[in-house]
Amino acid sequence: MSKILLLGSGELGKEFVIAAQRIGQTIIAVDSYKNAPAMQVADANEVINMLDGVELDRIVAKHKPDFIVPEIEAIRTERFYDYEAQGIVVVPSAKAANFTMNRRAIRDLAAKELGLKTANYKYAKSLNEFTIAVNEIGIPCVVKPLMSSSGKGQSVIKSSSNIDAAWLYATEGSRGDIEEVIVEEFIKFNSEITLLTVVQNNNPTLFCAPIGHRQERGDYQESWQPANINSNDLEEAKDMARKVTESLGGAGLYGVEFFLTDTGVYFSELSPRPHDTGMVTLANTQNFNQFELHLRAILSLSIPEITLEKSGASAVILASKNSKNPTYTGLEDIAALSKTDFKIFGKPTSRPFRRMGVALVHDSLNVDIDTVTEKAKLAANYVKIHY
Repeated sequence: MSKILLLGSGELGKEFVIAAQRIGQTIIAVDSYKNAPAMQVADANEVINMLDGVELDRIVAKHKPDFIVPEIEAIRTERFYDYEAQGIVVVPSAKAANFTMNRRAIRDLAAKELGLKTANYKYAKSLNEFTIAVNEIGIPCVVKPLMSSSGKGQSVIKSSSNIDAAWLYATEGSRGDIEEVIVEEFIKFNSEITLLTVVQNNNPTLFCAPIGHRQERGDYQESWQPANINSNDLEEAKDMARKVTESLGGAGLYGVEFFLTDTGVYFSELSPRPHDTGMVTLANTQNFNQFELHLRAILSLSIPEITLEKSGASAVILASKNSKNPTYTGLEDIAALSKTDFKIFGKPTSRPFRRMGVALVHDSLNVDIDTVTEKAKLAANYVKIHY
């Protein structure tokens, strides 16, 4: 059996640990705070600043893992190349982790090297550069830190009066020590999808049925599977996902995001790990959920096929206040709903808009997906967080 060092221990990491322990793997969960969700179910845990390369080296040397599995962006990822040289498998690869933790690297790879269709974009390291970039891209435009997650620091500039505030919000929301932002053309899209892409070591790349999602503040609120997409757009998205994941190398599950527009498919972003919108697969929509697929690909266990078994939807349960000890009611009420499940992540503290849990609904494939999604949204409202 293998020893896996999990870097980042949120709700996605927790589900990955559960999947791994079900087949006998050993997991050391690492994060910057105590009692993170994945730590609650792991074999061991460590609390460090993962942007401290010395501390990261110390933990790797202490545990001597077979695999390093990053779950968040704020890691000193350049150290991964050295770990690979030591014979440790970085998931999916050191290159993938480095490129996707920084929006500059992955966007330049997609647009300039691979020629994928993306929004026009510019970078900025100062307010002056930022103002120039906004004027060149045009208003409205989207602003993101080069390194962030869950929508932190992301905003839409709708008028020139928003420029200063958008710059401040982006730099304050940046994870890591990079104070640089990307300014993107605002794409008029009809919908967004996530294409979970499973890259295997010795077998073909596989795709899950596309997942639709809705965002607020740059963070997902609901996701549903399958998403409505025509066959030509789906094949175009698969081709783009295959190209970019093959370029990054290694094995594992990627969450590849696309915009669907009247003029075709645009590549948006990519995560080299299970995706927040992919929580919907915990509604048993597939024969394997995204965490099981990630694990099997990492361990080179065969995945003969990925089959869509049901329609499903997820809706987040969000905090609205700061608390050092949030509690929950309404669990009996949500549990009484048919074809419904829920997960409470076990985060030790709350803050406004922090994801604290998720409601999950499934139904047969012939049921309208909008109906399933609406039921998930209503189910999430049954859970009340107390501060």
